[in-house]
Amino acid sequence: MIKKIVFFLLISITAFSQTKVGGKVVDDFGEPIAFANVLFKNSKTGVITDENGDFYFETDENYSALVVSFVGFATQEVPLKRGLNANLKIVLKEGTELKEVIVYTGKTSKKNNPAIDILRKIWSRKRKNGLYMFDQYKYDKYEKVEFDMNTLDSAFMNSKVFKGMEFVFENIDTSRITGKTYLPIFINESASEVYGDNLLKKEKEILKGNKNSGFGNGDGVNTFIKDLYADYDIYDNYLKFFDKSFVSPLSRTGIDVYNYVLSDSTFIDDKWCYNIVYYPRRKNELTFKGDFWVNDSTWAIKKINLEASKSANINWVKEIYIEQEFDVLNDSVFLLKRDYMMSDFSFSKKEESKGVYGKRTTIVQNHEFNQPKEDKFYREEVNFYDNKVFNQTDEFWNKKRLEKLNENEAGIYKMLDTLETVPKFKKIYNLASILGSGYIQFGNFDFGPIFSTFGYNDVEGARIRVGGRTYFGPNDRWRIQGYTAYGLKDDKVKYGFLGKWMVNTKNRLILSLGNRRDVEQIGVSLTTSNDVLGRSFASSSLFSSGINDKLTMVNLTTLGMEIEPVKNLVFQTNLSYRTLKSASKTFSLDYYTDLTQTEIKNEVKQSEINLVLEYTPGRKTVGYGVDRLEVDNNYARFFVSYSNGLKGVLDSDFDYQKLQLYYRQPALIGGFGRLFSTLEVGKTFGEVPLGLMGIIPGNQSYFVIENTYNLLDYYDFVADEYASLHFEHHFNGRLFSRIPALRKLNLREIVGIKGVYGRISNENKMINASGLNYIAPEDVYWEYHAGIGNIFKVLRIDFAWRGSYLEMPNARKFGVKASFGFYF
Repeated sequence: MIKKIVFFLLISITAFSQTKVGGKVVDDFGEPIAFANVLFKNSKTGVITDENGDFYFETDENYSALVVSFVGFATQEVPLKRGLNANLKIVLKEGTELKEVIVYTGKTSKKNNPAIDILRKIWSRKRKNGLYMFDQYKYDKYEKVEFDMNTLDSAFMNSKVFKGMEFVFENIDTSRITGKTYLPIFINESASEVYGDNLLKKEKEILKGNKNSGFGNGDGVNTFIKDLYADYDIYDNYLKFFDKSFVSPLSRTGIDVYNYVLSDSTFIDDKWCYNIVYYPRRKNELTFKGDFWVNDSTWAIKKINLEASKSANINWVKEIYIEQEFDVLNDSVFLLKRDYMMSDFSFSKKEESKGVYGKRTTIVQNHEFNQPKEDKFYREEVNFYDNKVFNQTDEFWNKKRLEKLNENEAGIYKMLDTLETVPKFKKIYNLASILGSGYIQFGNFDFGPIFSTFGYNDVEGARIRVGGRTYFGPNDRWRIQGYTAYGLKDDKVKYGFLGKWMVNTKNRLILSLGNRRDVEQIGVSLTTSNDVLGRSFASSSLFSSGINDKLTMVNLTTLGMEIEPVKNLVFQTNLSYRTLKSASKTFSLDYYTDLTQTEIKNEVKQSEINLVLEYTPGRKTVGYGVDRLEVDNNYARFFVSYSNGLKGVLDSDFDYQKLQLYYRQPALIGGFGRLFSTLEVGKTFGEVPLGLMGIIPGNQSYFVIENTYNLLDYYDFVADEYASLHFEHHFNGRLFSRIPALRKLNLREIVGIKGVYGRISNENKMINASGLNYIAPEDVYWEYHAGIGNIFKVLRIDFAWRGSYLEMPNARKFGVKASFGFYF
């Protein structure tokens, strides 16, 4: 087996390129030289060393020498042997530089710098280049996304884990960017037609074919791909990768964060172009290093490469490398021809650590211009699903594949067919699927979610929950899910079930029916919903501060319908019937049946009709079934709900009208991070008891919970009319990166402030028989917090201070909250 692996390693080293070089550039004292120029002699092929002085690149041509140069050092010529030249140590001595290259020492000047003069000309023409010069456009697009395990060594390949699966290593190759060995494990191909109208400012992409192969081709993988590789434009001021805003080297603010050097000039495709090298002024910021070639008349980019700074404050990503090439359509039009992006995902940023490459290649061809289409053509399909798209023939792919798969990429399809027959692989894959989804699959039934099996609260004590769902695939048109739970302290069985059926797939007309009988924590959100199987906070009291016995036994039945006539615009209507009763002997929901206060009831019975409008512009989803996965939550949400209590229907107790509005808006603030703003407004018209009142959401847990107040307990404030406003800003390390003592820790700053105003009508005060003293935040309750995130890459700690109502009994004036998560 060792001989077989060595044989394939040798093949990968010699078969695909003739010259490969890698090593480190240092000075006389052995200190690494960052951002030095390394090129093959008599060529334009080369790279810039990283912050540690390391470099690697390769070419299909044969070269006999390297030329290495940097500011203040004599240019060094290094002879090369044919094939692989690894672990080179190149020592530069102080002296003069190449005469034909203009360079600036250290931080380059912003004045009298020809590179910045060129940059200003790029800014003035950036919207006049490419597709923006035409009213309408159309082109063919081919995209290939690949994941590869990398930095494979003999110890890894000989591990017992791979016993019986050694054949997978026959597809090993080496990266032309990093020189590391890698094994392709997943590939996704898509072919589409893109239409755009610059007058209407609209674009539409029609998918013609999609093909998956690899260690996973379900909805979770597709969600990850969609989130991972968002579209970007190098001319924008900021480029978003992994939910972080990197400063583009072509940004108008680039001169504040980059050094620019006019390095060279030459003809490229008969166009005279200038070469500008750029690198960051400071470490630990979200920046790149690299170079670009720009035309001398149109000031359009011809070629550009970007490599993220290794010290950039981003988790789980060791490398980000981007290449873009532009084609010359005529004397003045440059169009994107090829876009390549590679990311190296790893738990550690150490050079020897193993990881996974994520690579996306986009090829664009066959442009057509100024062929207008009606506005209705650009209306996005709500839920279009064509099974043919995902089952195209080999003939289709041979025609639409604008870049041929190499031997190893093509081998993924065959390798996976073989792996699916290996029992050991099935066990490993099933384990990974369980940890990723939280469900254990048994045929067409999923058991779970397993992470909700155990819980605790003061009423039920220890709680055991089991459940499951039907699952035939990610695009199921119907689904039934349910659970049952048992509390060891209250000795009661609880349950919940929900069935959903998508009657019409094009406009997502969905009918639903559900019932839940369970202990709940009412008042964890100002804006309420009739979600039968929504998240329950009652079972997480094990991690709460103080005693929480203010729990409610809820019996809720709903019949609902929703429709999505326009993409991300949803209308819902629900008929519901619920009973509410205290689940604890020390908590009461009692109320007087009328203003005379002669009769008291301890149970609320309520029928209700509810109308909802929800608009989520920019929301991205994966899947076409009754349940879809969201790519991320960085989209605006506008939610309006109107509810009408139906007194007398099924012995219902109250007649009221409730109006609620919820608006959440995330906003990127340039290079200063992301601001999250949340507004909630609501009013109830009519008499309602405590169980139907608006409860200002407290947070008695030790964790950060969105849209709650950190220093309030449950039921501290109640209101039938309220307005709440939250602001939270994430700086993503922008401030800490300027402090030398904190820079290497890659910590991230969070600040926030939130406040709520509310009132209670006299009528609602008069029917209150619960024993709870109604207090509304009529003088505005507010608090503020500051947090440190990215501690050990997974931990966030917030410190919260109370700003008002300090005199309330048992008021918490200060608190510490935490949260865990895997964030980039």
